[in-house]
Amino acid sequence: MVDKNTKAWSGCPVRFGMSQFGDKWSFLIIRDLMFKGRKYYHEFIEAGEGISTNVLATRLADLESNGIINKSRDPVKGSRFIYTLTQKGIELMPMMLAMMDWAEKFDAETEVPQEFIKKLRSDPNKLQQEILKNLPK
Repeated sequence: MVDKNTKAWSGCPVRFGMSQFGDKWSFLIIRDLMFKGRKYYHEFIEAGEGISTNVLATRLADLESNGIINKSRDPVKGSRFIYTLTQKGIELMPMMLAMMDWAEKFDAETEVPQEFIKKLRSDPNKLQQEILKNLPK
């Protein structure tokens, strides 16, 4: 029996977003792809965040199935895969930058470089274009 007082969650943008990302690991993978130039499975493992191999494999598969990342064979070493952001993933950049800006304001231990924040706050569009130029294709 459906509770008449329970509101349907469909259409909620926050719920949709969380259904696409899953958890913190997904955001960290997106961060690594977008800002740190990582693109191989072993690079995510070695990133220092402490993600386990089974969690990484699951998050990569979820991000791929949600259309946020692509997975393709490495043309040089066919036994490994390259992960890249899709257009849907790239369009998360303003949100990721906003999170960084917010964290820099409220996290006393932030690792966001001051030069990066300065660029973000002075000309966010220019910074986004610089980041886009450096994304692996």
